[in-house]
Amino acid sequence: MRREIVFDTETTGFNPADGDRITEIGCVEIVDFLPTGRTFHAYVNPQRDVPQRVTEITGLTAEFLSDKPLFPEVVEGFLEFVQDAPLVAHNAEFDRSFINFELERCARPVIADARFFCTLVMARNKFPGVRNSLDSLCERFRISLEKRDKHSALLDAQLLAEVYLELNGGRERRLDLSAPQESGAALVAGARQPRPNPLPDLVTEAERAAHEAFVAQLGDSSLWKLYGA
Repeated sequence: MRREIVFDTETTGFNPADGDRITEIGCVEIVDFLPTGRTFHAYVNPQRDVPQRVTEITGLTAEFLSDKPLFPEVVEGFLEFVQDAPLVAHNAEFDRSFINFELERCARPVIADARFFCTLVMARNKFPGVRNSLDSLCERFRISLEKRDKHSALLDAQLLAEVYLELNGGRERRLDLSAPQESGAALVAGARQPRPNPLPDLVTEAERAAHEAFVAQLGDSSLWKLYGA
């Protein structure tokens, strides 16, 4: 079983070292690349203003966030949900820098770089030379953006979980995982087990004789004869 956490953050800006802070965290648990339905979500009081441009993108304001918990108040829930799973994000370096900055501020161990996986890097390797934003990937994989009028950490994480599945094989992988597999068995797209009891032959002897008489009239060069039908 492969357990991973797809996550996203919303922030007041681009660099925590310049005073920017997290305003929202959204996490989605996936097992073998498929969402389990378990999520973690929290708004975070950044204890500073929220630039108008950020409000236009996320819909979050300093007033809305003023009564929300501080990061030290949500960190336990976040770490308990994440546990030791790999963390998947779009432009993971951005989210990693904010998460680890906040962990350091509340005297918690940072998360090792090796645990972060970046879907932006995956997408650029798979689709070089084209736009690979989350919106662009959703459009490319025909993932509905109907609910996404603003950036939202949890919604973006849910969309990214679908994108991550597509980047790792998409529908073929979903089909492979739809049936139980023996331990250690390789996944084969579209593999089917033989029927334990063959289906009965529905052709009658009279129908078979009529067909053979018809084929005999076609001559030795007919496709029926060539393929032994």
